[in-house]
Amino acid sequence: MALEDDPKATPSAELATTRAVPYPTSRLAARIDLVDMAQEIEKADQALGMVVGGKLEVIRDQMRALQEEARRLLDEARISARLHRARCNFRKIPGRVYHLYRRSEDDLYFSMLSPAEWGGSPPHAFEGSYRLEVDMSWTPMNGANAERDRTPEGRALVQKLLSEG
Repeated sequence: MALEDDPKATPSAELATTRAVPYPTSRLAARIDLVDMAQEIEKADQALGMVVGGKLEVIRDQMRALQEEARRLLDEARISARLHRARCNFRKIPGRVYHLYRRSEDDLYFSMLSPAEWGGSPPHAFEGSYRLEVDMSWTPMNGANAERDRTPEGRALVQKLLSEG
């Protein structure tokens, strides 16, 4: 009998028998068990779930922070729009502080005079002092900041800080 006639001697017969063996690459490797494979898949699923869950939590927190930032920006825009609609008989210059007064329920106006400059008794209800920023937004000022920014030294300090970046 020749070598070609023996079915076990042909390469195709050898491949067919080795593919049926439950070993990964060689007969010396560990036997693959279905239970072990299921445990590995379960561990991978758990790890994936933790990673994806953690990333989704980060995204959720970022979305909440962005929503809060959007609310804050909209509130600032609403306030700035209200202040820009207040009556003003002079040209508003960014960097200066203006004082808001109320004549009646819907009649707001800006003045360059603070309540102290009115002698402590302004003609109408004082609503607050605001600095007009370069981006045309308004920054509420407390008493100390408003008086400091009205002095030449205070304005120079603000200009220096703005120019430095």
